[in-house]
Amino acid sequence: MPNSFRHILILFLAVGLFLTAQAQERKILQFSGLITSVGSELPVAYVSVTNISFKNQVFVSNNDGYFSFVAHIGDTIRFSSVGYDPVTFVIPDTDLDKHTAHIKMQSLVIELPAVTLFPWASYEQYVSEFMALNLGDDNIAAARRNLTPEALAALARIVPRSAEEIQSYNSLQRHSIMNNKNINQRFNNPLLNPFAWGELIQQIKRGDWSREKLKY
Repeated sequence: MPNSFRHILILFLAVGLFLTAQAQERKILQFSGLITSVGSELPVAYVSVTNISFKNQVFVSNNDGYFSFVAHIGDTIRFSSVGYDPVTFVIPDTDLDKHTAHIKMQSLVIELPAVTLFPWASYEQYVSEFMALNLGDDNIAAARRNLTPEALAALARIVPRSAEEIQSYNSLQRHSIMNNKNINQRFNNPLLNPFAWGELIQQIKRGDWSREKLKY
């Protein structure tokens, strides 16, 4: 029994050494490349690049979709990013110490279920506001209700005037000021005032000017 166990142990050690030697014989190279989107050829930034064949080492492409790291010939590389289908790439055999690849990733189109938004916080609030609606009035009745003096006065207090209304109001004010100015000028000039002429005639008849001369 001890001899059988010894033989099994030696067999496992031999297999392990063989696999280690085979792994060490794999050629090391610089694996680089550019990741773009299928169709648009735009770079895909910050893609996770995982070397599945070597301890799941993870690298990340830069903002331009470029990546570069050391790998072995025959390693399986997995490219994954949010919104894109994962891509698997196996580094081919080459005599050079570097390999460049152009990785194309297909963007995912995810259709979300339709969502209907309502302005009510709950179903009970919706029922309350629906029951409070007054749907019996026709268009003519609603127009008459909106054109009542009370409704127009309420709107006039909160609705600002338009440019046309302001211009009409200013024109009316200027017209009123000009009319009042002309009226005041006619009444301020004694020669144009009929009441002043009447008072002058009465003073002449009474001899007011003669009485003023006799005082001296």
